[in-house]
Amino acid sequence: MNKLPGNIVSVLAEGSIALIEVQVGQRTLCASLLGAQEDFLSWNLNQHVELSFNEMEVSIAKNLQGKISLRNRLPGKIVSLEFGKILTRVMFQLDDVHPISAVITTRSALNLELKIGDEIEGLVKSNEMNLLVREIR
Repeated sequence: MNKLPGNIVSVLAEGSIALIEVQVGQRTLCASLLGAQEDFLSWNLNQHVELSFNEMEVSIAKNLQGKISLRNRLPGKIVSLEFGKILTRVMFQLDDVHPISAVITTRSALNLELKIGDEIEGLVKSNEMNLLVREIR
């Protein structure tokens, strides 16, 4: 499970749907959540939270150009690759600080010609992001 600490910078809610933006370093990432409206009212601006997302929910792009609907674009440099017969784990660093793990098919990894040191982008749909309250210690 990937985890990124941050602070809430925006909460937009309508009915049982909320779009919550979280500042992680210099990046603003987004989580789309379903639930009761009273739950969304408990989120506060500047509240410390943690975004979490499964490594199977991270797509990898190399030399991505143009516009896409995905708002969670995580640029980084590959630090390790674990090739299996079917799946490959791609480890990369977001902003040289946060380790991110992505699991993609080995066919895709070979097609992208991934190598350690490559600049890539991890892509995560906002509905795949989970939001947890972070305790400050």
